[in-house]
Amino acid sequence: MSKGYHVAIVGATGAVGVELLHVLERRNFPVSKLTLLASARSTGKKLSFAGSHVDVRELDAAAFDGVDFAFFSAGATRSREYAPIAVKAGAVVVDNSSAFRMHGDVPLVVPEVNAAAMMGHKGIIANPNCSAAILVVTLQPIQAAAGIRRVIVSTYQAASGAGAKAMAELERQAREVLDGKPVTKEVLPHQIAFNVFNHNSAVAENGYNEEENKMVEETRKIMGLPSLQIMPTCVRVPVFRAHSESVVVETERKLTEQEAREIFSKAPGVKLVDDRAGNHFPMPLEASGDLDVHVGRIRQDMSCENGLAFFVSGDQLLKGAAWNAVQIAEHLIRK
Repeated sequence: MSKGYHVAIVGATGAVGVELLHVLERRNFPVSKLTLLASARSTGKKLSFAGSHVDVRELDAAAFDGVDFAFFSAGATRSREYAPIAVKAGAVVVDNSSAFRMHGDVPLVVPEVNAAAMMGHKGIIANPNCSAAILVVTLQPIQAAAGIRRVIVSTYQAASGAGAKAMAELERQAREVLDGKPVTKEVLPHQIAFNVFNHNSAVAENGYNEEENKMVEETRKIMGLPSLQIMPTCVRVPVFRAHSESVVVETERKLTEQEAREIFSKAPGVKLVDDRAGNHFPMPLEASGDLDVHVGRIRQDMSCENGLAFFVSGDQLLKGAAWNAVQIAEHLIRK
C-alpha cells in the first residue's frame, strides 16, 4: 500500500460519507489527494481528514478527473447518473446505493465472503445492503462447514440505516418523550423513540418490504446460492447505529453448539461474544464502532434436527457501509 491514491467521496457530508473519512484515516489508506463531493447546499463546508480540513465541492461531471477510487454514498439516482462518468474518467467506483447491486455484470461484494468476484469488475463494484452484509459474514463460515438449506432472519435495524437525519430524529424524539412534549416526526413514518415498527421501506405485492426483498436477493448473489431459502422480517428499532439480527439456519450437516463456536471464533470479520454464565451476548451498544460483526447466543434449534440459532450485532455504518467499501478498495490495491 505504498502508492498514494486520489480518492473521491460522493455524499461526503452524509452519515456514511463522514464514516468513510474516518475509516480511511483509521486504516491508514494511502490517500495522496482527497476530493469531497456533495450537493450544492454543502459546498464550502470543511471536513477533517488526517489533521487537515478539506473543502466540500459540488458534485459535477468534471469532479472525477484523475480519481483512482470513487466511493459513492449519495443515493441510487446520483449513482446511476455519475458512476458511469467516474468510470469513464478512469476511477474504480465502489457504490453504496442499490443502483447496481443486482446488475449481472456488477460484482456485489463482501470481502470475507466473495472477494474473488471483484476481480472481473468493469469499473463498478457494489456495496451490499447493510443487513445483508452483516448477515453473510456469519452465514459464509456455516455454509463452508456444513452447508445451509434454509435461513430465517429477523432484523433489529438502527436509525442510522435511514441516515443522519433519522439518528437526529431518534435523539430529538427521546428528549421530547422524556420532557412530556408532543413527538414530532419529520424523517421516519412512525415514532422511533421507545418504539419498534416495520422497516420504513415500501411493502411490495408479495407482502415483504423492500428491505426484506433486498436481503433475499443480495444474500443469494453474494454467497453464490441462487436457490437459498430465506425468510426475512425487517424491523426498525430505537438504536442509533448498529443493526442486530436473530438468525436460525437449517444446515445440511448437523452442527453442535461447540462446533459453531469454534467456526465463528476462526471466521474472518467475526467476533465471538457468547458468555452464557455472564449473560453477555452481542449488543448494538458494544458493536458500535467495531469493524467486526459480533456473534453469540449460539444454541440448537429445538424445533429442527439440523437447526442452529444465533444472534448478531454489527455496526451499520461500518461493516454495513463504509468499512465494507474501504475493504473492497484495500483488496484491489493489494492485487
